[in-house]
Amino acid sequence: MAIHDMMNLDTFKFILRSIAESENLETMGNRSTQLLVGSLGIKASAIFALNPETEEIETLASFGLSIDYLNKGPIKITKSKGWTSEKEPIVINDITKTDLLQYPEQTKNEGVMAMISIPIIFFGRVIGLLRLYHHEIWEVSKDDLDAFSVLAEIIGMTMMYSRILNALQTVKDSVNQVHSIWLEPKSR
Repeated sequence: MAIHDMMNLDTFKFILRSIAESENLETMGNRSTQLLVGSLGIKASAIFALNPETEEIETLASFGLSIDYLNKGPIKITKSKGWTSEKEPIVINDITKTDLLQYPEQTKNEGVMAMISIPIIFFGRVIGLLRLYHHEIWEVSKDDLDAFSVLAEIIGMTMMYSRILNALQTVKDSVNQVHSIWLEPKSR
């Protein structure tokens, strides 16, 4: 596929609005992956979160990938050459010409010909990945790569915002529970 911009401003705005209007992380991830696939005409998209305890990336949301592919095995950051430890996107234009894949046969059998891994960064730490999968060889433009990187940063902010919101809700629920115990009339 020739180099041309796939991510135009209207598409970018549409995806950002869907992220901003999502009521929770699961909805945001599902909407984002579906919109990326539909608007870019690619095979699939996935958002992964890094689990620092297991050093694996875990699927937060995906669209266009089979259950078999998603369950092919753990993606260990210590074993995956395609891990973005340098905080830079990794573009695999043609999966038949790379040694960066942890599961090359499964990727080929899935019908993926190209893949982009964009780190999701929050405060300088990689907390996940945005992956885009194409059914064709893909020469990604610099503008598209920049747009995907900005989108990944926004997804990172959304992921952290959601975690903070969940933590605050837990604290609020605990305070309310303690408060109700103290305000209940004591039986004499």
